[in-house]
This record gives sequence, C-alpha cells and structure tokens, in this order.
Amino acid sequence: MEKPLFPSEYMRITQGYNEGTHKNSYAIDNAGKDSGISEVYAPFTGIIKKIYKTDANEVWLESIDKVEYPDGTVDYLTMLFAHDNNVEDLFVGKVIKKGEVFYHEGTKGNASGNHCHMECGRGKFSNSGWHKNAAGYWSIDNGERPENCLWIDDTIKILNNFSYQFKKISPPPVDNSDNNKEPVPIPDDEQKEKPDEELNLKDILTFTAPKTDLYGVYLKENQKLIIKELT
Repeated sequence: MEKPLFPSEYMRITQGYNEGTHKNSYAIDNAGKDSGISEVYAPFTGIIKKIYKTDANEVWLESIDKVEYPDGTVDYLTMLFAHDNNVEDLFVGKVIKKGEVFYHEGTKGNASGNHCHMECGRGKFSNSGWHKNAAGYWSIDNGERPENCLWIDDTIKILNNFSYQFKKISPPPVDNSDNNKEPVPIPDDEQKEKPDEELNLKDILTFTAPKTDLYGVYLKENQKLIIKELT
C-alpha cells in the first residue's frame, strides 16, 4: 500500500493554510528550491479526474487505490494542484505513477512568483471537486491538512516547513543476517573434477619426461604432460 509522499524534492512553503488567499482552506504554496520552476512529482499512483484551464490550470489527481495516511487511516486521497503554465500534456483519465513528474510550478492564474498551490482532500473526487468557501475562495472538497495526508522521506530537503510537522517514512531495516552465516561447504563429490571420459576427451599427445628438467611446463621425473581436446 502506498504512502503519499510530499510532491516536491524541496519543501519551501511560502504561504500556509488559513491565511490570505488560503483563508478557510488547508491550501499551501510550495516554491521549491528557488525562484525558478521546479518539478512536481505524483505523490501516489493516481488518475487525473479534472483539469480546469480557465483559472490557474488546476488539476485534480485521485489515488488509484486506497493509501495509508500518516495517522494510520486507510482511504483514498485526492489532491488539487495549481499554477502550472502549461498542462497540454495532461488529460482526464491519464494515469500517473507515484514519483513521476507530471506538473510544474508556474505563475498561471493569481500568482506573483513561481510556485505550486496544492490542496489535499480526503476520499475520492466527487461532484465538481471544489466549492467556494466562506471567505469566497475556491477550495477542494473534504479538505484536510497536508501534514495529515502526506509523508516525507530522506529524499526531500526541508528548506521551510512552515512549522508543519510531517511524519517521516522510516527506511527499511538493513538485513545483515547473511554476513553472519557460515559458508555452506561444497560436497566433496562436487569439488572433484569429472573424469576425462565424462568430459568426452581424447588423448592427442602424451609426453613422458626422461628426467627432471625445464620443458616449458615444469615437470618432475615420471610426471606426464597430456594434451587433450574436446570432441
């Protein structure tokens, strides 16, 4: 079961939820490494349910299967992304694999600098996918705090987490059990070379050294040098 991962290599949150244009919502803005345009990765394997180009190129991505939330809850997760300058490569029904670059920061819509506006909604996409909240802003349905939905791991560099405490995925334990095992002895019959007849060999030249001397191959008296070929 997948654990939804924060969708950027760099966490640099420049606007938190329930403030300014995020009033009455759990939206956050992430500006990545710097003022340039950073890539946005799919936090889970999902399917695009809606694209709204009229405003800020909003894209809704719904998890294909239920995912594991940081608190242990198992449910579907839908995320809303906004401000990519160009989403012509995306379409409703497109499946995006977890970790795949599918979106970018940008300034499309109401944005003064390159960033990605993102919101988490618990459960599946439904109806229009968003609603106008009490502050007059459009926000995702069933909105939830991002730190309650997304995990982080060692690949994500924290530049500014806005004091939000994201739960970290622990790396899998290293199995060193093989290093402590005694080597398995090879049975004697497997160590022995097969006799010549089993290898289907035949003699080509047999040389008997008359005395101990240097013959290209060092031989002692009465030792034989046999040259063979495979047949």
